[in-house]
Amino acid sequence: MRAAAAVLCLAVPALASEDIADQYPGSLLYSKPVEVIPHVWSAIGATAPPTYENSGHNNNLSFIVTGDGVVVINGGAAYLLAQTLHDEIKTITEEPVKLVIDENGQGHAMLGNSYWAEQGVPTLAHIDAAREIEENGHRSLESMKRYNRDKAEGTVVAPPTRTFEDIEIIEMGDFRIEVLHLGPAHGPGDTQVWLPEQGLVIAGDMAFHERMLPIFEDTVVLDWIETWECCFEALGATYVIPGHGHPTDMAQVRRYTRDYLIYLRGQIGAHLEAGGDLADAYYVDQSPYAHLDTFEELSTRNAGRVYEQMEFE
Repeated sequence: MRAAAAVLCLAVPALASEDIADQYPGSLLYSKPVEVIPHVWSAIGATAPPTYENSGHNNNLSFIVTGDGVVVINGGAAYLLAQTLHDEIKTITEEPVKLVIDENGQGHAMLGNSYWAEQGVPTLAHIDAAREIEENGHRSLESMKRYNRDKAEGTVVAPPTRTFEDIEIIEMGDFRIEVLHLGPAHGPGDTQVWLPEQGLVIAGDMAFHERMLPIFEDTVVLDWIETWECCFEALGATYVIPGHGHPTDMAQVRRYTRDYLIYLRGQIGAHLEAGGDLADAYYVDQSPYAHLDTFEELSTRNAGRVYEQMEFE
């Protein structure tokens, strides 16, 4: 019960803001790692776009201290950020890092692989995420260099050393770790790390709650909803570490992910039925979600992309 209370306290949306200053001065990490449940830690990133000030740490960098080695979830946005996370891990345990899992092929999930590769640590990603890294990794690197400047030192594109398709089971120490690709969702190769015995899922970008989710050009909203309903919700997780924002529960991420996607499709559907065009679709009512971080950056873009997907359904 104490662990559950701690997680739910972390879930209060008021804690998330683009205006909150760096929470771990003197470190490249935006915040110091916290123990979410026993032996599962996460350094919670800023709920804002990547900047020099947050060092690109705007997603969650998690790790599991298994008793026979450490499994890290997300390589991080840069070599130096991954190195900083490793330094923090060393203050918590003497166990070596034995595996890094990338939650997708985006820069903040995989550019730090270059540090881990230098340490001889294998990296695992879904086959579609690996393809994304191969095709767009250098573009992600150049984008990171523009905002991170000197903090990009040492970073190169290091492809994953292992890939999987649907599921990879890792038995390590006291943990059974199920690395899952439940289906199409936010982007290519979305990966979830499920700890069935602990009832905790490290959801990656399947689930959002404190910041508005982005709908990319290759995001198919209907597929995301279907994957959520058939497979993600069926895990029955008690604890959820989302890709961005504080640890929480399934009800919270459902409200701001699945329910938001359904709501936005409903707004766009009504707009289409009324004969509305793309220009006006950008401004359909999304006020129930206006309190979310990155709302200003993403809401109109999301509406436009949903319009384009629904126009010829």
